[in-house]
Amino acid sequence: MSVKINSIALIRFRPWVVTLAVLFLTLCIWTASAAAVDHTSYTDLLTQYNRNGNVDYAGLKKDEARLDEYLDQLAKIDPEDLSRDERFAFYANAYNAWTIKLILTGYPGVGSIKDLGSLFRSPWKKKFVKLGGKVITLDHIEHDILRPQFKDPRVHMAVNCASKSCPPLWSEPFTGSRLNDQLNTATRNFINNPGFNRLEGNTLYVSRIFKWFSEDFDDDVIGFVEKYAEGELKRNITANRSAIEVEYLDYDWSLNGR
Repeated sequence: MSVKINSIALIRFRPWVVTLAVLFLTLCIWTASAAAVDHTSYTDLLTQYNRNGNVDYAGLKKDEARLDEYLDQLAKIDPEDLSRDERFAFYANAYNAWTIKLILTGYPGVGSIKDLGSLFRSPWKKKFVKLGGKVITLDHIEHDILRPQFKDPRVHMAVNCASKSCPPLWSEPFTGSRLNDQLNTATRNFINNPGFNRLEGNTLYVSRIFKWFSEDFDDDVIGFVEKYAEGELKRNITANRSAIEVEYLDYDWSLNGR
């Protein structure tokens, strides 16, 4: 004798199926929403006080409470809950925002971020960054998290050391959904700015960043510059690559302020 199963009756007698489905969908929605960090307040600060990497620290000092709110918000996030790209963006934004905070601790009596260090400890080794339930340093973010975990040389165009020779502070927060495009744009802007990198004859003058972190660029500065170069710079590098020699520019540590 065959038995016909009524699907409606099945659902009626198995309400837990519906309950589990609802819970599962709710969890998926919650997870998706938790995967992105809200950078609205930081966006507003950058829009108002950053002009092409020239930072209005006097204005930020007056508006420091909003920066503190953003930093408190970041401190409550567990980076391990984020996707890979969101995590990269999170740490890059945290580095830049906490660097601004460091400058404000001494502003206006600071002409360089190095003024905030001491004979025995650089400013990048100060334990003042609150993230993930810990108090860490800017060095820890850059050299123990971003560089080794993501192995992406474009990180050096993403983090900003509040100095004139540093790649300019990016004009908006980095986000996981747009990270690759943002990093590419920041890198192209830096490479093609003759104030940071330029070709004169067969000598390629480049930022000292390429010397300090040569391993991040596979010890191939010319190849990296050529990859992101545009127009005449790219044509000349490609045409004369074998004859080009690299020289490293002096680094200006003076404050990137207005």
